[in-house]
Amino acid sequence: MHAICALYKFTRLDDFEEIQLPLRSFLDSLSVKGTLLLAREGINGTISGTKVSLEKVLDYLHSDPRFLDLEFKFSYSKKIPFKRLKVKLKKEIVTMGLTEIDPTHSAGTYVKPKDWNELINDPDVVLIDTRNNYEYEIGSFKGAINPNTETFREFPSFTKNTLEQYRDKKIAMFCTGGIRCEKSTAYLKSEGFKNVFHLQGGILKYLEEVNEDESLWEGECFVFDDRVAVKHNLEQGQYDQCHACRFPITEEDTMHPHYEKGASCPRCFGTKNSSQMSRYREREKQVKLAKLRGEEHIGDDVIVVKNKNS
Repeated sequence: MHAICALYKFTRLDDFEEIQLPLRSFLDSLSVKGTLLLAREGINGTISGTKVSLEKVLDYLHSDPRFLDLEFKFSYSKKIPFKRLKVKLKKEIVTMGLTEIDPTHSAGTYVKPKDWNELINDPDVVLIDTRNNYEYEIGSFKGAINPNTETFREFPSFTKNTLEQYRDKKIAMFCTGGIRCEKSTAYLKSEGFKNVFHLQGGILKYLEEVNEDESLWEGECFVFDDRVAVKHNLEQGQYDQCHACRFPITEEDTMHPHYEKGASCPRCFGTKNSSQMSRYREREKQVKLAKLRGEEHIGDDVIVVKNKNS
């Protein structure tokens, strides 16, 4: 089994550019794969390797006092989740497009997974899924409002166009691992919203800790690695992923006339130009040839169209 560690921390990193190379070198020495993002506002990402190697990474990060209370969670996969390592410098570790928002000072109230059901069962609570359409479509909490966003950059517009009517209500928000919630609740508070709550540790922590027979989660949770989606107890779900548009697809989708393995699915058919289609088909050809040689084609790590953290 391959260990996976999702982690993030909002903290002031004025030296984030200097952190990049030593961190990458340390991860490389442990054969850790995945992606970490560094910005002045903190660190975010998901990495994979052996459990021992990932624990060494956490020890390395915890040696910096700014990362002592780093938010992290482990899960496991039979498949290799990532094929290469990336440590990137960014303006934001989760892209809202508003660099002045500071979750370290103004995020909403944390709600632990064990207390989440009680909160969202309150009829006076407005439940908001802060994720994007492709994530909402395969699973969400019962009764959650879909903001109908394609990227997290659109969330401020959703707030101004839709959430104003709920200004005096309790607003509960959730996302995959907790990071988007911290930023979205901080944004709402900066706009004058008072009663703002978010699920600590995100959906993944809820699926890990809350018994399925007590759960208010419906469907599966999209994740940003080769597992595509997970269920309760963080077991791998049923979804695959289109390698052209990177959206989750079902077994039924693969039977559709517009599905071509590695090149198109019912969602993206007809949206790619001939050059893109040729590239996708060549990639799929190389994947098949690599398998015949008993090798694994590196290809592209699983990413979501537009922005992994959008």
